[in-house]
Amino acid sequence: MTYIPAYGVLTIFLLPLFSFCVIAFVIRPFFNHRHLYAGYLTIGSIGVSLALALWTLISVNHGGPIESGPTDWIEIGGATITLGVMIDQLTAVMVVVVCLCSLMVQIYSQGYMHGDPGYCRYYAFMSLFTASMLGLVMADNLIQMFVFWELVGLCSYLLIGFWFHRPSAAAAAKKAFIVTRIGDFGLLAAVLLLFFKTDPVALQAAGVAPDVAQLAHSLDIGALYEVAPELAGIAVAGAAVMTWAAIGIFAGAVGKSAQFPLHVWLPDAMEGPTPVSALIHSSTMVTAGVFLVARCFPMFAHSEVALTVVAAIGAFTAIFAASMALVANDIKRVLAYCTISQLGYMMLGLGAIGLVMFYGDHSQHPEVHLARAATAIGMFHLLNHAFAKALLFLASGSVNHATGTFDMREMGGLRKHMRWTYLVYLIGTISMAGIWPLACFWSKDHIMVEAMELNGALKVLFYLGMITVFMTAFYMFRTVFMTFHGEYRGSSAGHGGHGGHGGLHESPKVMLIPMFVLSALAIGSGWLNNNGWFGRFFGEAVEGSIMERTFNMFTSHSGLPLISLVLALLGAGLAYMVYIRKQPARESVGRVFPVPYKVFSRKYWMDELYERVFVVRVLVDGLFWVLHLFDTYVVDGLVNGIAGGTIVSGRVVRRAQTGRLQAYGLVMLVGVVLIVGFVYLFVRWT
Repeated sequence: MTYIPAYGVLTIFLLPLFSFCVIAFVIRPFFNHRHLYAGYLTIGSIGVSLALALWTLISVNHGGPIESGPTDWIEIGGATITLGVMIDQLTAVMVVVVCLCSLMVQIYSQGYMHGDPGYCRYYAFMSLFTASMLGLVMADNLIQMFVFWELVGLCSYLLIGFWFHRPSAAAAAKKAFIVTRIGDFGLLAAVLLLFFKTDPVALQAAGVAPDVAQLAHSLDIGALYEVAPELAGIAVAGAAVMTWAAIGIFAGAVGKSAQFPLHVWLPDAMEGPTPVSALIHSSTMVTAGVFLVARCFPMFAHSEVALTVVAAIGAFTAIFAASMALVANDIKRVLAYCTISQLGYMMLGLGAIGLVMFYGDHSQHPEVHLARAATAIGMFHLLNHAFAKALLFLASGSVNHATGTFDMREMGGLRKHMRWTYLVYLIGTISMAGIWPLACFWSKDHIMVEAMELNGALKVLFYLGMITVFMTAFYMFRTVFMTFHGEYRGSSAGHGGHGGHGGLHESPKVMLIPMFVLSALAIGSGWLNNNGWFGRFFGEAVEGSIMERTFNMFTSHSGLPLISLVLALLGAGLAYMVYIRKQPARESVGRVFPVPYKVFSRKYWMDELYERVFVVRVLVDGLFWVLHLFDTYVVDGLVNGIAGGTIVSGRVVRRAQTGRLQAYGLVMLVGVVLIVGFVYLFVRWT
């Protein structure tokens, strides 16, 4: 077969970037009256990128990784930072997911954003967002990746605050930007640590080849894989360099992927347009953190501490976010908490397989085994989750398009008016709840199987994951029953939704078709690994037919997949009893369990903790107060002191300037006498 050339791979990234430039600098200034051109150009460019991404996936599957470059970019401290493209199995999957989800979102947006005055600006930002994510996943250098990492953060800020005239949207955008910067500081610290600890001379003395040592100092990702064992043997501040670097990298992932304790920005990010939420939650902003950990996993393989942190934070975040989703009434916020929880699952999967194989007999090149197994499991759930979550957000936008609200308490009975939206939302819910045979069932249970292998105190992570299975099914079916079943509870059956569309009605075809495509993927993508293809694609040795592997999936590992399925069905059944049969009625649940209900609904008071303690007490009343004193008494004091001294000296000089000629003559005479006297004494002494 014909493999994709290197310039074809680069075109995947360049086309959305070209779309952004044309919309921002040509269409918006000069053809704003033809604003639909912006949507057509974005859809066309990302559509071609998707075709090239699929060609890339096929090429990697048959011919192995594709590399382009590196090209020298800049010299810093004796190191030459390079630019290049690395398309391995991990990147090949990600570019397809990014392009596919983005294309569906852009097509859907033509209906959702129709009539919005910021239509051109919206598509310009979305093009840049897609290009930034593609640049991030294709980068072969940590510096290059960090540049696109920050661009992704910038684009999310612009899109979350897209309707900037709303104070809530502006505040949410600032919150997302600031909170994710905290994690980015950790990533930057890790990059700097690796830069200063990959000294070429020291690495060559340790037996590293000169060209590898130079590339490692330039922070080339492939070279860092090779020098990771040497870095794991160097201690800094009581721990190995590789441990500190891995924890710093994970800190960046915690911020972007909204893991505890930096999760607080993501629910508020729902203030942006719903298609933006769909793209952020499925394949761009939040999945960037999971991708980063997967990309750097051969480095994590050398640190038991880092692997434990990844697994523990992931498992805790999964159940922590699920608990808040149980009581949220805004459908988009429920989906946001669901995203946080599912990203926690992905982190749990990465950390769990890493720990299991770290303790196993993989002394030779453990990073190879870890990278293949961990990235296959983590990325498989990322793939399935992306399609289901994009579908759910687009369906929630369809509901808002008709009702004008995201509050489920003002919905109900919508399946009578929106049958297609109901069907696709139900498909997404079944998949997200992990119910057989839809996609997320297969990947979620792969993660739980690996977590079950953990021993000792780490076994609690497995139990947290299993409890989350039940909770996920409950809150997802809760959204189905509150939104689509019962009677409509809105203020008026003719209420218009986003964009001024009136009445309870089904969404137009331009919004439905992308949801149909995503529905098919949410049903079928999980079967990609049932003949072992996905695992083999990542380099694992996988055998067995679809029927054999499906049968083994249910019967092996003490029947864990079957137990997980039963838990999910019990969660869905409990939601049915509470919200359909009203046994018990949902109003009574809060009265029976007042403390948990209040804690969950107040989001564990995390927002208050950050805003009132860290922002007000620590920053405003603490650090900012000290800086205010320094500014007032040191900076301003120095400036004001110089100014005051100038004024005082001016007053002295002004008093001497009397304007009387007799006084001036007397002063001159005294001066002449002093000069003559000085000269006389000097001559006599010498």
